[in-house]
Amino acid sequence: MSTEQKPCPPPDRNPHPPAFAVPAGATDCHAHVFGPAVRYPYQPDRSYTPPDLPLADLRRMHATLGLQRLVLVQASVHGTDSSAVRDAVASDPANLRGIAAMTEETTDKELAALHDAGIRGVRVNLVDRGGMPFRSLDALAQAAERIRDLGFHIELLVHVESFPDLRTLAKTICVPMSVGHIGYTKAAAGGLQHPGFQDFLALLRDGYFWVKLTGPYRISACTQYPYKDISDMAKAVIAAAPERIVWGSDWPHVMVQTTMPNDGDLLDALAEWAPDPVDRHRILVDNPARLYGF
Repeated sequence: MSTEQKPCPPPDRNPHPPAFAVPAGATDCHAHVFGPAVRYPYQPDRSYTPPDLPLADLRRMHATLGLQRLVLVQASVHGTDSSAVRDAVASDPANLRGIAAMTEETTDKELAALHDAGIRGVRVNLVDRGGMPFRSLDALAQAAERIRDLGFHIELLVHVESFPDLRTLAKTICVPMSVGHIGYTKAAAGGLQHPGFQDFLALLRDGYFWVKLTGPYRISACTQYPYKDISDMAKAVIAAAPERIVWGSDWPHVMVQTTMPNDGDLLDALAEWAPDPVDRHRILVDNPARLYGF
């Protein structure tokens, strides 16, 4: 097995309950499912190999945390095959939604079928331009026109501080866009004080983008919880756009090289970033209901 396909460790199997009262209808807006690999095979040029981690494992974690709703995001190891996400959503269509891959070759009929299967958005990788499924930002804008009437949004994987066309993109795309990992600006790169992150906050205040409070361990210089060096960043995006913030576990935390996070800690981090129960209700319940159509 090549180093590009190295196996990932499993998640912490003993999540603890959160230290605050989780509201009814709370939503995990970013998680993945894997396996069995014989049924949902991985593309050969993947960057990691996960263990089998089916929906039942994820939902056991949710039961401990008090999470009812879930948004499954198609993982890169599945390429453009969204069957793992679609099959999982079909098992509980009232409480599950999905984010799937789309290319320029995806037909309108296929897009309609994705909508009928509970898909509510498409994921676009702008971190690795070689992996972007569109020729250009103009092609992405054209794709956005095609998904607008379906009520889809675009989920971006992007480092907001270093993507020079972010403002142009925000003004060009005709559907909502979400950005994961609190903008994916690493604390070691300047975090809240980075001029690019400050520009992103200005875009949020101007009404552009949704933000997922996910993966603090992916941007923190700390090797374990609490991730104190990114707290100000999380609080800043909440203050900038409280009606467009959602939370996600990022389970099963693929490619984590430091201490595997406990999902109870990750939900407790939200209580530190949003100490007001009204704000947490909006982030966990109200905002996801609008974005994903629960």
